[in-house]
Amino acid sequence: PEVINGRTHKATVVDLSPWVEYEFRVVASNSVGIGEPSRPSALLKTKAAVPVVAPTNIGGGGGSRSELVITWEPVSEELQNGEGFGYVVMFRPLGSTTWTKAVVASVESSKYIYRNESITPLSPFEVKVGVYNNEGEGTLSSVSIIYSGEDEPQMAPAGASALSVSAAAVEVSWLPIPWNRHTGRVLGYEVRAG
Repeated sequence: PEVINGRTHKATVVDLSPWVEYEFRVVASNSVGIGEPSRPSALLKTKAAVPVVAPTNIGGGGGSRSELVITWEPVSEELQNGEGFGYVVMFRPLGSTTWTKAVVASVESSKYIYRNESITPLSPFEVKVGVYNNEGEGTLSSVSIIYSGEDEPQMAPAGASALSVSAAAVEVSWLPIPWNRHTGRVLGYEVRAG
């Protein structure tokens, strides 16, 4: 802390965080040493301000057909800078010039799902997430690329064959379904016996 002239009875404390409660003590000093601190002042909360820290770890993807799932790491309470805190989610199809904007009013939120039948499966979107409070809109994250949800596989595996390996077991094989621009990669297969 800054040492103040002994004839001064007032000081301005700077570089405090907005919307945080502080208490203060004063300590007298001279050439011999430092005395006991004063009793703490009453708690005083600094004024609110527009939030300046954007959410981090913007991600998402997955979800169902016709969905764009956007996720982020929530901003901690000490960085919200005021009441009425929430998130601003902005997104647009890659190559588009128009942003769609959504407001998520919950402080604890870390996900937004946009549903629209016109979304093509596995389409890339530019996404950024920002913050706001009662004082106004704050900083936006940098742009992340997130893909809309996949569609279910549209074709059955081909070339299915079975080979008896014992009295109680049959080995089943098939040709894998190739990757498709709209349905994405196949995560697994289900073998049914009838």
